[in-house]
Amino acid sequence: MTRHALALCVVILANVFAARSVPAAADPPEVFPGTDRWVDRKDPAREMVEGLHRYFDRMTAASVAQRAELRKRDHSSPEAYAASLAPEREQLRRMIGAAESHPDRVEFQLRAPVRGPVDAANSDRWRAREVAWRVDDVVVAEGLLLEPTGTIRGSVVALPDCDVTAESFAGLDSESPGRDAIARRLVEAGYRVVIPTLLSRSDRMSGNPSVRMTNLSHREWIYRQAYEVGRHPIGYEVDMVRAAVTALMGIAEGGAIGVAGQGEGGSIALHAAALDTRIAAVWVGGWFSPREGMWSEPIDRNVWGFLERFGGAELASLVAPRPLVIEACRGPEVSGPRPARNGRADAASGALASPTVAAVRAEFRRLQEMVPASISKAMLVGEGGEIDADGRALAAFRSALSDPEAEREPTIRPAKILRKTDPIAREDRMLAAWTDRSRRLAQTSELRRTAYWSKADGSSVERWVETSKPYRERFWSDLIGKLPVPDQRARPSTIRILDQPKWTGYAVRIELAPDLEASGVLLWPKDLKPGERRPVVVCQHGLEGTPDPIVDRSISSVYHHFGAQLADLGYIVYAPQNPYIGHDRFRQLLRKANPLRQSLFSVIVRQHERTLDWLASLPGVDADRIGFYGLSYGGKTAMRVPAILERYALSICSADFNEWVVKTTNLERPYSYMFTVEYDMYEFGLAETANYAEMAMLICPRPFMVERGHKDGVAPDEWVGYEFAKVKRGYDLLGLTDRVEIGIFNDGHQIDGKATFRFLEKHLGPPRRESRAND
Repeated sequence: MTRHALALCVVILANVFAARSVPAAADPPEVFPGTDRWVDRKDPAREMVEGLHRYFDRMTAASVAQRAELRKRDHSSPEAYAASLAPEREQLRRMIGAAESHPDRVEFQLRAPVRGPVDAANSDRWRAREVAWRVDDVVVAEGLLLEPTGTIRGSVVALPDCDVTAESFAGLDSESPGRDAIARRLVEAGYRVVIPTLLSRSDRMSGNPSVRMTNLSHREWIYRQAYEVGRHPIGYEVDMVRAAVTALMGIAEGGAIGVAGQGEGGSIALHAAALDTRIAAVWVGGWFSPREGMWSEPIDRNVWGFLERFGGAELASLVAPRPLVIEACRGPEVSGPRPARNGRADAASGALASPTVAAVRAEFRRLQEMVPASISKAMLVGEGGEIDADGRALAAFRSALSDPEAEREPTIRPAKILRKTDPIAREDRMLAAWTDRSRRLAQTSELRRTAYWSKADGSSVERWVETSKPYRERFWSDLIGKLPVPDQRARPSTIRILDQPKWTGYAVRIELAPDLEASGVLLWPKDLKPGERRPVVVCQHGLEGTPDPIVDRSISSVYHHFGAQLADLGYIVYAPQNPYIGHDRFRQLLRKANPLRQSLFSVIVRQHERTLDWLASLPGVDADRIGFYGLSYGGKTAMRVPAILERYALSICSADFNEWVVKTTNLERPYSYMFTVEYDMYEFGLAETANYAEMAMLICPRPFMVERGHKDGVAPDEWVGYEFAKVKRGYDLLGLTDRVEIGIFNDGHQIDGKATFRFLEKHLGPPRRESRAND
């Protein structure tokens, strides 16, 4: 063998031994260590939403029995019972956004008389006038006042369904010439009757011609404006009734005052009587029923926390020991909002059907079980037909008002009016008045927030941390909703879905309770050394999104796969799936959650809480360095979840930070949610306690950053800058200037990533560092 051949053999053998000494790179495991295999992964987002529907359905069903545990009533006597209801009345008042007090003196302003009825046989029986009365310093209510010309037996505030005019309810037009004109029958029986104008389901005035007109009903148009400032169309109209009662007391000559209502008017009548003990008797037709299905009705019936304390029976029980006549009769039938047309769209879904006789009877039985017979004066009449078809309801109501001739049936004669009234113009004025009231409350809300936060001490970081704790708790329980602590602790399930040179991606599912789960995608570094602990960045998607475009480079989007970019830098990344996906299907979750004093973020907070538990348990995670970074709806999450969960070491709000009260209530700018489909954005009473600046100060003293594109259509720079200036001031005054930042770039609604990545490295530390003895 030549020397050349020998040398070649040596090189070959050396290469063989070298190859054996370096093991071949192994594929990453298909299941993340310490977890079970996720074998049935299909559509995690859809499965999450559908599971939550079942979860909230069970919560709704369970609420009926749970209410009894909250009731503390004195059944020893009718007087003691009535007195013991005071706390519940106050809870109800806050829920429906009724005013804390009403004027001591209200006078009717009589306007031009309605000249009729004018036929010789009836002209001397009663007269009708248009009337107005002041509700507060802004709102003047309007309606009709019907007065007998003879002896007045008492007074009644009569409320038609909101789509029935006062003229029809009084039998003064061709549509209601006979028995179904309930107010007409009351005045024929000798009662002074006030018929307030209610907001209808028309969309005639819902919008701003200079911006956009919508198909929101008038009731939803006011609901959106009012809800954010802790008010509500129900409360507004109850205030109108209470003011009318005050005015009647000034002219009632000692007679009893009752309320009677049909359909939506029945709802307002019952709520008003539940709050106002001056009302002597109540007649409700076509509304009383179980309220557990309120989520499917028009959104103006959505009341935060209602089912936690009340149902139909519980609400009616607040009337006792006063007489209550409940009539099982036809109510309004509404298939949904007015159809979208000519660009007018975005109303919330919701329909109405008449309460079935069986449902009314079942709820009435609950009322009987709730209030002892020695106290209750409630009675049930009707068989599901037209209101007061046999006259029994009217007779019972008159008897309840202590009318000695209650059984005398009034004579109904034809009537007509000579001067044409304009119920549409009256409603338009009422709509403008409630809009003005809501606008003023929104504009002055900052003053009330300042007063609310007066006990938070900003003299030092330590004092701020301590004194802001009660505000954090109230923010969670009162505005977001504190979901019960999940009881399930199953091992997470995972499956490998991505394999990149520097990291591996795993789909993760974490069960919290039956039908309640968290899921997402974990990006795990391949170069993580034994004993090393790295920071985690939780990267949150926006509306109708999934984690996919955050972690997958093959998907082009506004996210610019920022999760994958951060993983390339060496961070551990987790991209959760949030439940705001599925168009109206996920928004219906909000409708089911709100009456239970819950919201979508009630769920999201618990999902993140359990996810943080799991992430912190992983051997490669530095539990003290977990940051949050969310875009759009993920930016909403960045404001709310870290404000509650202090384990997040920092938060970055991208493409969302806003003057939120203006964003939700403004009627002059197209940015406002008043002109979009996102009815899920409204949080009851938020304007009174926590705009975005206050949320950011709940994150303080942890680092906080806003990422903002000049061309982002979520808001103008001026709104963002105004609200951020308050955050900057709060951090500066605490000596934390280096922990707050806004990164502005010259583009639109997207992740930019330049200033934010620097912010992450500054405050979480570099993604890779040598392990420390105490790690």
